Parts: sequence; structure tokens; C-alpha cells
Amino acid sequence: MTVTTRILATEVAPMGDIEGLHHVGHVVHDMDTATERYRRLGFTVSPPAYPVLPGEGPCGVANAHVYFPRDFVELVAVIDPDRTPAGARPLPLRVPDGKLPGLAAVIRATTDNIASFLRRFQGLHIAIVDTPDIDAVAARLTAAGVPHGGVHAVQRPVETAAGTVMEPARYLEISAPGLPPGRVPEGRVGFAENAPVEDPRGTDHPNGATGLVGCVLCVADREVPEVRERYGAYLGEPREGRANVTLVAASALGDLLPGERPAALPAFAAYTVAVRDITATERLLRDHDVPTARTGAGEVFVPSAAALGAAIVFRQEP
Repeated sequence: MTVTTRILATEVAPMGDIEGLHHVGHVVHDMDTATERYRRLGFTVSPPAYPVLPGEGPCGVANAHVYFPRDFVELVAVIDPDRTPAGARPLPLRVPDGKLPGLAAVIRATTDNIASFLRRFQGLHIAIVDTPDIDAVAARLTAAGVPHGGVHAVQRPVETAAGTVMEPARYLEISAPGLPPGRVPEGRVGFAENAPVEDPRGTDHPNGATGLVGCVLCVADREVPEVRERYGAYLGEPREGRANVTLVAASALGDLLPGERPAALPAFAAYTVAVRDITATERLLRDHDVPTARTGAGEVFVPSAAALGAAIVFRQEP
């Protein structure tokens, strides 16, 4: 059996509460290696950052970002307190004393989740959907019987013309029975609502990338109907649009991405970015000695073996 089904698009969920992908997360063993590799692929990568709790040193995970005007790719690595990534910026967390134990517990839980992802494989483990109304999403999921952890408010660093600013954001993580909170079998899936940021920096990429188009979720053939139903509850009915999650049976992954094999099942196997000029993108990859292949549809992609466990598809924007 071979099955390939598109299952996420713009304005497919009730009340128009989906606007495409917010970001995908590439979990890596070593942040220095990851930032070097992504720059070789032609992406502009922000300096890594890591949290610092009051009275303590580096903790949790380090993050670096590949920003686009509307979305981004996140690089994530567990912090080694004795070896922070090159050029990484500490982000001191200001929190009232009474709230410190709770925040420390959240950071530990997040770190444990990321470490568990790496034990499965290095690669894509996070897919977060963009929404203008996360409270409506929470209500819709609850009504549909989808377990989730509720809406949380955080701040994240964003590079702007005025320097680094802390951007308010609200997020929700979907949970699955029998797994730790915020986990589903394929990793971390959820929704995020951000306040608009004026003039984000770092969105001009040498490879011409302009935005995140979608990602590929590979599952065992026999699990396709269940996963299709599950994502239908998360995201709405199948329909093509600005951004999507493509569900593919394991037996069909080689047709979609020739030469690729799933590192585990279920797993996010790839993501797609739009580029201004695919000929120029392919030339840059060739000049940087990056191996490329063609998808079943004839698009350019970098195999997962050359991109730290996550295949990257480059698509000519319309």
C-alpha cells in the first residue's frame, strides 16, 4: 500500500484559526555543527541563545533560528553547562523567587523531552502551527476530545533593527495518552500565537529562501488511517494551501523523496522552503559541495544524511 495525503492548509479549521506553519524544530546533537551546516546550505542563522536561571549557570536547551518574514526553522540542542555553543548569548531569566521552582521544573521537562528526541534520532521532531486565536484553538481541541496542556505565555528573543527584543508569544502543546505532557508519538506538535514584530532581522538568505512551506510526516502503512484522523482533529479537513503537513506511508517515502528511509516511525522526515530562484539555489548548493537529489515531483532536495537527519526540499515560489 502506498499512501500520500496532504492534511494541513490555510483556513481549514473551524473559525479560521490556522494560518499555516509557525515553525519546525530540528533537534541536533551539537549546535556548532548545526549552525555551520545550515550556513553551508545557504541559510542565515541567528546566534544561538540559552537560558540562565538566577544564581545558576546555563541550563535547558540552546536555540538558533533561521528566520523568514512569517515563520522560521528552529535549531535546538541540549546545553552542556561546561561547553556552550560558540558565539552563544546568555538570556538571563528574570522571575520572582516564588516562581523560580516552577520555571526550573518546566525547563527540566523541556530538556528531558529534547533529550528523548535525540535518543530516537537527530532530525526533525517539532511542528508548530500558526494561529491568530490560540484560545479558539484550545476550545476547539477540547471540544474534539484532543488532550493538550492549555495555553501558556512566554517570551522569545527576536532580532530587530533596534536590537534583540523579547517577543511575547502564547503556545499550546498537544499531548497523547501514555506519553509525557507535550508529547505525541512523532515528537512535539502544537500551536503558537505571536504578537507582530516590526522589521525582524536575518530574513535575507544567500540561498534565496523566503518561507516555510510544509513538512513531511512518515508513518507505518497500517497507521495511516489513525494518523490521518488524528491530524484531522488537530488541523481540520485536507485541503491544499500556503503551508501543509504531508502524511506519507513508510512504503511511499522513497517515491516522494528517493533514497530516504525513515529513522523511526512515526517521524517528521523533511521540510520544504520556498526560494526566489531555484536555479540560483541549486548553484549555491553545488558550489558549497552540498549533495542534492530530486523529489518524485522533480524538486531539488538535500538528503537527510547531508542535513543532520532532516531532508530539506527547496521549492520555486510561485
